[in-house]
Amino acid sequence: MNVSTGAAQKNLYLFLGARGLGAFAAQMLDVALGWHVYAATGSALSLGLIGLAQFLPLIVLLIWSGHVADRFDRRKISAYAALGQAGASLAIFGVATMDAPIWLIYPALLALGSARAFAGPANAALLPEIVEKERFPRAVALSATMFQAATIAGPALGGLLFAVAGVKVFLLCALLAVAAAPLALAIRRPDASAGRAAADPVETSPLAGLRYVWSNKLVLGAISLDLFAVLLGGVTALLPIYARDILQVGPVGLGILRAGPAMGAILVGLTLAAFPLRRRVGLKMLACVAGYGVATIVFALSTSFALSLAALAALGAFDVVSMVVRQTLVQMATPNEMRGRVSAVNFLFIGASNQLGEFESGLAAALLGAVGAALLGGFGALAVVAIWAVAFPNLRKADAMGT
Repeated sequence: MNVSTGAAQKNLYLFLGARGLGAFAAQMLDVALGWHVYAATGSALSLGLIGLAQFLPLIVLLIWSGHVADRFDRRKISAYAALGQAGASLAIFGVATMDAPIWLIYPALLALGSARAFAGPANAALLPEIVEKERFPRAVALSATMFQAATIAGPALGGLLFAVAGVKVFLLCALLAVAAAPLALAIRRPDASAGRAAADPVETSPLAGLRYVWSNKLVLGAISLDLFAVLLGGVTALLPIYARDILQVGPVGLGILRAGPAMGAILVGLTLAAFPLRRRVGLKMLACVAGYGVATIVFALSTSFALSLAALAALGAFDVVSMVVRQTLVQMATPNEMRGRVSAVNFLFIGASNQLGEFESGLAAALLGAVGAALLGGFGALAVVAIWAVAFPNLRKADAMGT
């Protein structure tokens, strides 16, 4: 990477700014949308469908998203995806303002998921391009911290604004997403990216990423651990139910609960940025995913707002360690010309754990109730850790980040 230290720092700040604005807008949108849909329908399943609608494009577009990130300018892909996010937010605002049937929101969520399908691989592959290898773990921790900061402020402000201004909050989400686009375009393109070429035809590009992940058991173990643990253990989709029916704290309380995981994550993320993990990272990742499961169980059983918030903060603290270890291991083990396609596979797994996990939580809540669904998820995450510790010894034995 032929970029001066000063330019590299500026690139990182621009990257963090663009990602932070996009994440802030997305978090505001998610919390306001969850409250709006649940208030209109009273259905846990309708909350799960929010996640499913955003997940489906990740599968459909897998053949294109990684290939595009490896072939074209990743900065422009990030900017166009931000504009796509803005357009989807405007569509949601239009549906909500016209008091149209609630199901019309779901096509807009498909568009939102499509924008995120391209943004995820492009952003993940761009970061190691603009940051030196030795500084990459710190950059990942800073990026995670920026995301978690947005996750603190976004839901809290989203819940507050929805209580005050109603569906107008969706319009603000669109404006924030638009503001992210010029920051992404301002990043100085490293010389190394100019030499990228599409070595594989479009039809085989996803297979290249999938083959690489399958053949590298360390990478496979890291991303599949997150997939199944969060798929089972995620409680985000259940928060509107907890806020309204169990804790009875209203939309403002919902925003605070949504920010809870980030409160713990941002403290740990800043710590990891200053003091990166250096040894026994695989074992620490497994331990933190187990802690994630325990925190989910505590949240499931809590009827106290303070205890629930503390459990969510602990959940986020454990999750950010796993996130930093996973992203660093995956990106450092992948050649630059393959990072887009591998990141597309990784992002599909992340999307499955988050958006598909929301659908699973909503479906489980419809069958078992919110408390039963959250308990099932927490114990399921613990079971996943036990199985993965045996099934992926390379992950368990991983020592340094570069291995």
